[in-house]
Amino acid sequence: MADWLDALARLDRDGEAAVMVTVLEARGSTPREAGCKMVVGADAVFGTIGGGSLEYRCTAEARGLLAGSDAGPVVRAFPLGPALGQCCGGHVSVLFEPIRPAAMRIALFGAGHVGRALVRVLGDLPCRVSWIDPRPAVFPSVLPANTRCFAHVDVADLPAGTRLLVMTHDHQRDFDIVSAALARGDAIDVGLIGSATKRARFAGRLRRLGFDDVAIGRLRCPIGIPGIGSKLPAAIAVSIAAELLREADRVAREPAAVGACLDCARHPEGVCA
Repeated sequence: MADWLDALARLDRDGEAAVMVTVLEARGSTPREAGCKMVVGADAVFGTIGGGSLEYRCTAEARGLLAGSDAGPVVRAFPLGPALGQCCGGHVSVLFEPIRPAAMRIALFGAGHVGRALVRVLGDLPCRVSWIDPRPAVFPSVLPANTRCFAHVDVADLPAGTRLLVMTHDHQRDFDIVSAALARGDAIDVGLIGSATKRARFAGRLRRLGFDDVAIGRLRCPIGIPGIGSKLPAAIAVSIAAELLREADRVAREPAAVGACLDCARHPEGVCA
């Protein structure tokens, strides 16, 4: 496999942005032929389009795109004479394609029936999933490309903006994860599978631990869009994924809504009831 293919797979797995650089056209004497590629990441370059001043300029151009917000792609023309200080004398056109990781990060705690169904649904959506369960045998042998499995993840170490989904095999474990998430200083989104009764019980326990109503208000339970009565794991998974997509769209339209209560989206007045 070419270096650039390996690099793209690795960078995508690690959630790092990159720029694919492709020589579209090569006329006259040039270092490489049309079609050659390299991948430019924030800290490394994979593959080559011929080295020298051309590659140096293209690397700088790619990193400039990474530092900006442009989605691209863009095409640049480079004469390989005095302008670049190369003796080839030819001319190349280069395509720059920024490839950015999915913005939505999901930490899914629990690999039961609903967890497995949800991972299958999320596998086709623009998100990155950290799937956490201390029982390695419960994970399937084949995973979607956007999913990584862990036996343990410290909730305090999750990146800001991560959306937590808690559905483990143990109520106490659920509570420990929820309380650790609500104890964070940022307004991380916390979703807990279960009924309104389960939420009320958790809310009571959280209050006894000193959590205020604002913190407890960040706990969503039940999760999933309302109005779906089926208890099939696949139906629950679709409902949860739909809720995540709805919130992602809302945040994209209203950047100031990041960290706001997800329940606000459910009320026509736009505020929590």
